[in-house]
Amino acid sequence: MVIAFLRSWKTKWSLLSATPRLNPLSGFFPRRRFPANAAQLMVVEGESAFLEFDSYAYARALTSCIVGGEPFRGKAIHCHVLKKGGCLDLFCRNILLNFYVRFDLVFSAHRLFDEMPDRNMVSFVNLIQGHAKCGNFTEATVLLLRLHREGHELNHFVFTTALKLFLMMDLPEVGHCLHASICKLGHDNNSFVGASLIETYSCCGLVDDARGVFDSIKKDIVVWTGMVTCYSENECACEALLLFSEMMKEGLKPNNYTLTSLLKASVSLSSLDLGKSVHGCSVKSMYESDEYVGGALLDMYAKCGDIEDARLAFNMVPDCDVILWSFMIARYAQSDKSLEALDLFQRMAKSSVAPNEYSFSSVLQACANIGDVHLGGQVHCHVMKIGLLSDIFVANALMDVYAKCSDLEGLHKIFHGLYHKNDVSWNTVIVGYVQLDLGDDALRLFKQMWDIGIQATQVTYSSALRACASCAAIELVGQIHSLVMKTPFKDDNVVSNSLVDSYAKCGNIRYACKVFGLMKEHDVISWNALISGYAIHSLGTDALSVFRKMTEEGIKANGVTFVGLLSACSNMGLLDEGRSLFNSMTGDYSIEPSMEHYTCMVKLFGRSGHFDEAMKLIKEIPLQPSVMVWRALLGACLIHKNVDLGKVCAEKVLEIEPQDELTCVLLSNLYAAAGSWDNVSLIRSYMRNKNVKKEPGISWIEKQGEIHSFTAGDISHPDKRVINAMLEWLNRKIRKAGYVPDFNVVLHDVGDELKKRLLWLHSERLALAFGLVSMPSGTPIRIIKNLRFCSDCHASFKLISKVVGRELIVRDMNRFHHFEDGICSCADYW
Repeated sequence: MVIAFLRSWKTKWSLLSATPRLNPLSGFFPRRRFPANAAQLMVVEGESAFLEFDSYAYARALTSCIVGGEPFRGKAIHCHVLKKGGCLDLFCRNILLNFYVRFDLVFSAHRLFDEMPDRNMVSFVNLIQGHAKCGNFTEATVLLLRLHREGHELNHFVFTTALKLFLMMDLPEVGHCLHASICKLGHDNNSFVGASLIETYSCCGLVDDARGVFDSIKKDIVVWTGMVTCYSENECACEALLLFSEMMKEGLKPNNYTLTSLLKASVSLSSLDLGKSVHGCSVKSMYESDEYVGGALLDMYAKCGDIEDARLAFNMVPDCDVILWSFMIARYAQSDKSLEALDLFQRMAKSSVAPNEYSFSSVLQACANIGDVHLGGQVHCHVMKIGLLSDIFVANALMDVYAKCSDLEGLHKIFHGLYHKNDVSWNTVIVGYVQLDLGDDALRLFKQMWDIGIQATQVTYSSALRACASCAAIELVGQIHSLVMKTPFKDDNVVSNSLVDSYAKCGNIRYACKVFGLMKEHDVISWNALISGYAIHSLGTDALSVFRKMTEEGIKANGVTFVGLLSACSNMGLLDEGRSLFNSMTGDYSIEPSMEHYTCMVKLFGRSGHFDEAMKLIKEIPLQPSVMVWRALLGACLIHKNVDLGKVCAEKVLEIEPQDELTCVLLSNLYAAAGSWDNVSLIRSYMRNKNVKKEPGISWIEKQGEIHSFTAGDISHPDKRVINAMLEWLNRKIRKAGYVPDFNVVLHDVGDELKKRLLWLHSERLALAFGLVSMPSGTPIRIIKNLRFCSDCHASFKLISKVVGRELIVRDMNRFHHFEDGICSCADYW
């Protein structure tokens, strides 16, 4: 069975392997084609003039070269042997073969093997190990088959070599087949074979089978360590610790590999105290300076949140290699200590250790974290100088820097210049587009990625859904949802959370609830997505109900949870509930209020007319109140026409951001609502002088994946005639239903007739008319507006929903409004 499997894999590996065939005429020493150094050859010639070399002497000399790390001297000895007529026995030829294998001269080793007059099991094992070490798995597999076919002994050396070969080929399951042959030939009690079998079963995740092997063999420190490692690497940390205790009771002392596995178990249990105990054991065992133990200590302290002790562990290793340097830099970058990561990279650059691709990837992550595109550019130049720009890890890290620093030119240059893009490359650009609010570009790139057959990942789907949410592309959300259902990610929490969030932000709160209900597990992000969804849909009581269920299930709320809850309260005017939640957040949950929490509370107090409480809360903010806080209060002043306080709020905002156009517009509208047209003129003059331009009102509607946009009084749409006809029809119908225009929302000093005309040309009404004439009857009409919904449009949409008998969904800059049968979900509080 094993032989048949090997033959099948021989064929597969011959297709996959890039190993060149052996060429007997390629650049080696004349006659026998083995490389040699002339100077070393002269030295050996000089020595041989006074010594009588036989096979035993040659064997000692070659062994000395292996131990002393002298490849050129060993080659010279081989040349001397060839000049003397090749007077070596099988034992010495095997040592010579081992010499070439040890120095990774596998082609020379294979030539020697082919020229050997006779071979034994040792010859085959040596060459198999050499090819495996160099990644020539096809050659190694062929030799293993030859060893068996030629009838050589299958002893414990052969089986351990075979098991290690299959592990290197990422085929540990073959070891399961070999186990039967091992038992048949009576090697199942051998410690060497047993240790290899334990490692094989560990890689397969078959912990019980590994334990069965462990219990049946004589145990030394290697076997004990192998079983401890098996437990720690297969998430059986407690079993690893119990086995280590048994080992200590047997009187065996741990080695560096045992301690490394125990530190992995500590990480699995997230136990810093246990890790420190293992650290103490490593100090007693004199392994604290070992590079493997040092790396494991560094990883343990960093993952358990103690980055300072991780640095101390790093400093304890006397000669850190590039792996430890890169590891420590990465841990700093991942622990939000980017400046320390950059400082350590500078130290590394000044040392004798040359940075590799992982070092550069980690330091680029630090540059991305602090948003320093200049520093990222310097690293980019250094990477180009040493030729690592084509490395996929470095290129992806560079793209992340440029994306987070909003440098689209740098991002595109690297992405389009990368020949071999992987899923991370595509995801990095898609995520970058989403973060830069370029949802359309992100979705276009997602489609390209899909068309060329790049496998989408969790990050891909969640990012594409976020892009849909930013564009309010509800049809695309449904299409991506369909794609997800055909993949293993249909039950993935991250993707499901993104679906809940996207459906809610695109106006379909019902589907958001359905996806939430179908999820197998809910984490705090799932609950937050649903609570925030209810909040933006003006369903405050539903948001509070979900919060109660969340606490009943034992999920602890975080700061994001309370932003959603307080937003829901402010959107619905739930004053008492908002006060209670804010006090509970600080008292019961010990969450320090952020500026977003203060903004929600100021908005709640202001909208409810409690301006004194709002000002009192602003004075209690420990930091300088942000623009959002003052702007929220200014918006409330506009509703209640509190001109004096509104002026104060506007002044505070303009002190921080002198060119904030929204504040200028709000203040102008406040003056206009109060009839103070002189002040309106002053504000408009201020805007002209500061070059502040008012953002025009735009409304969007999606039809079959195509976005149609409208501005106030827009006559550019191809269907303008049917749109105007529908507007006239709607005007007549709702007038009969009792519609009376609200001229107060027209903030221009013009006559009533012109005001009436201006009202009916608002962008959201044009979008609605287009939706009614172009979309199938009975389907909801979804409209997005970039500004706040005006009160006259709100009143007319309520009546239109009743007249046409359809659900109308409008998302303005603050929330969603669901109009159905003459009623809005916001209960006229917005």
